[in-house]
Formats: sequence, structure tokens, C-alpha cells
Amino acid sequence: MDFDVWRFAKAGGYTIVSKDADYGELSLTLGYPPKVIWVRRGNCSTAQIEELIRRDFEFINQLDSNPDLGIVSIL
Repeated sequence: MDFDVWRFAKAGGYTIVSKDADYGELSLTLGYPPKVIWVRRGNCSTAQIEELIRRDFEFINQLDSNPDLGIVSIL
């Protein structure tokens, strides 16, 4: 299933946002696109994830502006 999401994101030009380490491993193995935002936080709500993404927006935005960057992790 992870690979199906990976292929879908690659075909559509999407960025994957996930707490699943498998996408980080796929990025290291297969390269990018798609690019990955790896949320490295334990159990938390969707609102908390939104807060992390908003807090780290400038850092995350580097994915778009840096062609050599394929994955960022937020804590």
C-alpha cells in the first residue's frame, strides 16, 4: 500500500505528509519525487499535526525551493 501511495504522489506531483517511516525509507531508496514531510511525533491529533506544519512552514517550504532536498522531518 505504501508503494501505491508513493506512485500516486509521484504521478500527481504531490508531497507526502506522513508519520510512517516507510516513506522516508522509500525516499532514500528510490529518490524523489515525490518529496516527503515526515512527522516524527508520537500519538497526536490532527490539530497538533497542523500546528507542527504551520510552525515549521519556512523549514518545510525548503522542499519546494531546493531541488536537492527530498525529505524533511518535523518533531
